[in-house]
Amino acid sequence: MTYTVSRAAVKAFYEAYASHDTARLAPLLHDDIEWTISGPVEVLAWCGKRRGKAAVIDLVDRLIPSLFRVVNLTQEAMLIDGDRAATLNRMSARRCDDGRVISYRLAHFMRFRDDQVISNLSLIDSFDAVEQMLGHSLSVHDAARSSDLVAV
Repeated sequence: MTYTVSRAAVKAFYEAYASHDTARLAPLLHDDIEWTISGPVEVLAWCGKRRGKAAVIDLVDRLIPSLFRVVNLTQEAMLIDGDRAATLNRMSARRCDDGRVISYRLAHFMRFRDDQVISNLSLIDSFDAVEQMLGHSLSVHDAARSSDLVAV
């Protein structure tokens, strides 16, 4: 028999994740979880790949709160197919160093095993997030004129 994650299990994960309460979140993460957030790690320190429950808990409990405080995580859409769930979200937060608000869209592509997340791929609007974290627009068109780079 093939495992199918329930909508209730996915919602429970999101409620725990949005609360940033790692005591609620930890039981919903598989011990062997692989958690990947796309984006330039040099600018967005929370991006990159983490393996194992302890690494993900450290990300949620220590690293992210050292950079910004999430004000809202709104789920705009959810699709469940078998053991996989995909969501489209908007995250709003306040930067710790200056209180400036940042907000960007992100998509989660998750796989569940026994109602625990075993893999998560987060695709964020990293261009928008980088501009907001830096506090200024990136001028990719100027860079493209002065080199062989092409802006797409």
